[in-house]
Amino acid sequence: MLRRAAETMSLPVLETARLLLRAPADRDIPALVKLAGAREVAATTLRIPHPYTEADAGEFLLACREGRARGERILFAICRGEDMIGMVGLEIQPKHSHAELGYWIGVPYWGKGYCTEAARAVLEFGFGTLKLHRIYAGHFRGNDASRRVLDKLGMQHEGCAREHVEKWGKFLDVENYALLAEDYRRQAKP
Repeated sequence: MLRRAAETMSLPVLETARLLLRAPADRDIPALVKLAGAREVAATTLRIPHPYTEADAGEFLLACREGRARGERILFAICRGEDMIGMVGLEIQPKHSHAELGYWIGVPYWGKGYCTEAARAVLEFGFGTLKLHRIYAGHFRGNDASRRVLDKLGMQHEGCAREHVEKWGKFLDVENYALLAEDYRRQAKP
């Protein structure tokens, strides 16, 4: 049922106090190359290559559309006005009613609370609209900015997967966090 809902629902535009979250589009390719292409951004993510090319951006946008059509990936471009400043989204596993939260923000926009604001809107979408049971996320050990985002979202630290992934020839520890729908609803109450 969750897969059907995600497949048939048009991707909404989410608005926060300072941001607009919308479907990524071909017009975002220059911003993707510039922002996702920064070594500092690629170093904090598993799936962003470095260097990041227009071809990478085109493949990413195609994967977004295909994943959305299957009801397995819902990604939003994070925008300030007309400018895309990052991405946030959910990799959904409908069978288990859970999703992995992922995000990145361009270096010029770090430290301004945009990532937390955008991720909070996506949590609301995931738990409210999609009726997910659990949303989880991880960050490389030592990525204190990402840890702070997850803490601010009220996600619970569930442990460390030691040397869980390989990035640029090194095995890295991944700190794992999650939030259940019940806990999210409890947090959201005044």
